[in-house]
Amino acid sequence: MEKLITCFIANGPEAELAKTKSQLAENAIVAEVNVAGDLNKTETLRKIAAEVKTAYTMFYTKSLALQMGYYSLDRFVEVAEDTDAAMLYSNYYECKEGKTTAHPVIDYQAGSLRNDFNFGSVLVVKSDKLRKAVEAMDVDYEFAAMYDLRLKLSLQGEILRLAEFLYTEVEMDTRTSGDKIFDYVNPANRAVQIEMEKACTQYLKDAGAYLEPKFEDIDFTECDFPVEASVIIPVRNRVRTIADAVKSVLMQKTSFPFNLIVVDNLSTDGTTEILKELAATDDRLVHIIPEREDLGIGGCWNRAIMDARCGKFAVQLDSDDLYIDENTLQKVVDAFYEQKCGAVIGSYKIVNFQLEMLPPGVIDHREWTPDNGRNNGLRINGFGAPRAFYTPMLRSIKLPNTSYGEDYAVVLSISRKYQIGRIYEPLYLCRRWEDNSDGNLSIEKENSNNLFKDRVRTIEFRARQRMNKKN
Repeated sequence: MEKLITCFIANGPEAELAKTKSQLAENAIVAEVNVAGDLNKTETLRKIAAEVKTAYTMFYTKSLALQMGYYSLDRFVEVAEDTDAAMLYSNYYECKEGKTTAHPVIDYQAGSLRNDFNFGSVLVVKSDKLRKAVEAMDVDYEFAAMYDLRLKLSLQGEILRLAEFLYTEVEMDTRTSGDKIFDYVNPANRAVQIEMEKACTQYLKDAGAYLEPKFEDIDFTECDFPVEASVIIPVRNRVRTIADAVKSVLMQKTSFPFNLIVVDNLSTDGTTEILKELAATDDRLVHIIPEREDLGIGGCWNRAIMDARCGKFAVQLDSDDLYIDENTLQKVVDAFYEQKCGAVIGSYKIVNFQLEMLPPGVIDHREWTPDNGRNNGLRINGFGAPRAFYTPMLRSIKLPNTSYGEDYAVVLSISRKYQIGRIYEPLYLCRRWEDNSDGNLSIEKENSNNLFKDRVRTIEFRARQRMNKKN
């Protein structure tokens, strides 16, 4: 039988390597099984591209023993032959803490620009496209080589998911989804993130979606509003936290009038009664109970900003979080005028329910730069918080009626034309507790969330390509 594929596996413990090598070598279509150097280094990929002689190249990116499914490599090659895809990946089984479960992954799309996109650990690449991609690499990365490779491969052809479970891998990272979401803003990962941003920026230039640092001006005097700012809190069933959140807003000291609009999304746990009591003692609290039953967080935001009582600037606070002191709102509004921006994003501290700081501590998104932030925004999974918006702009765009990623979507859209302002000192306390909606997601829910944000990025990616073509 013709030898069609050469396998390159990440280095690891000798016993684990031996198991993986032995199993792969038994396959009749495998020409060689080689232990690669560090696959995250461009130098390693150059050596692989120069060495491989077969039509296809397989990468295994984990260090523990791999168990391929029955004729699964043959299946990868068969589909590659039929589709001419640049790269293929598949669903897999995951062995974690002695238990094996199915781990489906999601389809790759134009907006799948996160460097932590989960392909699983087995990738099959057409070798001619691999060589072409490596030839185009003009930067030597220490951390971003595999990310750079798949971006360059995507310019040549499809990155295709097989909706089949073709292998079993061992997972050693047992953290919950809630613990992983801050990895990309952890200061310990800063050097990695710098390289990832550089690779993504070059890809956007190659794909025609890069935006030069040129921004449209904003006139903050174009409309009249009843107050200068409105803090917006969508809430459903937060009886333990809503009073603290509301009080942290009403204690704000400002040089301008403001109000607080709480959209109470049909709470059933006593939240409504607490809000009614608070509203009776302070007329700055606007308590809205929607007439509709189909509103997500984005829909609640739209209900608030379209209300005649909404101020010139709409400022976010989640129902289980707190402003850090009495000066937060003033700092946010000042930033709009000082930085002349369509949205302002602050920083926050991660704390437990007792307000004790948790790692990684302060989330300030210092990866942001005024010139390239909106390009890098297509790679990262969030812009930060608290978020604030110029209300006329938000009214013209509106938020998706979802309860995940709605804020990310609207900031991406605003950033297409307008500067995003930043405040790097902590403005609020983000509570991590058992009722956080992102605390411990199932694989299915995590996939759904990631698919939605990738779709948001795809829409924005296409919009930027079209805008560049017009210009």
